[in-house]
Amino acid sequence: MREPSFGKENLGAVIGAVLGSFGGLMGVAIPLALLTRNVADLSAARTFGIIGFFVGTPVGWFAGGYLAHWFAGKLPVREAGIAGGIIGGLLPAGGFALIGFLLLHR
Repeated sequence: MREPSFGKENLGAVIGAVLGSFGGLMGVAIPLALLTRNVADLSAARTFGIIGFFVGTPVGWFAGGYLAHWFAGKLPVREAGIAGGIIGGLLPAGGFALIGFLLLHR
């Protein structure tokens, strides 16, 4: 199987971009609201959420696309795209959630 071209779309890239964008958008606000036990804090971190959205989308796209290609050698193409997209999308989402927890504990 050939290496995908830079930013080539596939199922993993699309799933990674969707999960990365949503995870980046909510990755700081949800930990903040959970740790403070205040639902109003969901809107308190909206600047970080917008930054996370714009960073998480391309990171999830590229990570999901390349992980899907890597998994394609080990799994069927559809399952490889789904697995690569989920893992690729959770990378930026997990990173922003970690930033959210670290901002609260400093």
